[in-house]
Amino acid sequence: MPKVTEEYMESKRSMIVDCAYKVCLRKPVEMVTISDVIAETGMSQGAIYRYYAGLDDILADMLTRMRGEYNIIDSFEEILADKKTSVEDLLYRVCDTLAEAMTDHISDIQKINFDLGVITINEPERASRIMAKLKGTGNLEYLGQHAMPLLIEGACKRGYHPAASPEEIGAFFSASYSGIEKYCIMAHCYGTAAPNLSVEPKKLFRTLASATIMLFGGKVNE
Repeated sequence: MPKVTEEYMESKRSMIVDCAYKVCLRKPVEMVTISDVIAETGMSQGAIYRYYAGLDDILADMLTRMRGEYNIIDSFEEILADKKTSVEDLLYRVCDTLAEAMTDHISDIQKINFDLGVITINEPERASRIMAKLKGTGNLEYLGQHAMPLLIEGACKRGYHPAASPEEIGAFFSASYSGIEKYCIMAHCYGTAAPNLSVEPKKLFRTLASATIMLFGGKVNE
């Protein structure tokens, strides 16, 4: 029997992840089963288990891949490297970048990320196990741990007087992002937004930028 190479194993794992991704686009992630993925691959149950111990391992690899494809950390770093721009304009640029990414991926990666939040609420231990297997740094993780502290530090050095602590501002920004994400996903993917309201990520993130700037003690663009 010919020896199975690691390259062959990796190609099979990649194909299984591709199939899981397709299923997750069609169904809420919390409702996806290993049987769904098996059916999508056309493989037998025994064959799937040669490459993955279970569904959550497949989801972890899928999310790791998504982190790479949905990585806007380089854009954040480029923005933050601009030392000549005001803190206000830096925040607007950060939020514009978030809005563009959400708009581009509203029906795929953003939808799946949102669905995973439901697992976090209903099955926190399962969500923790999946998240523990992820590789790389997520966009929001980078924002919370690196970008926001740098912006707050820059504001303080320039004589701004924040209306809240750095921790409170960071928590506000993160919670607001989650709210915008939920609102946009519910509207675009599940059709549950109020019929007379316009759901435009750029406008919502611009409002978030303005609110954060006011917390920093800065001036909002007219």
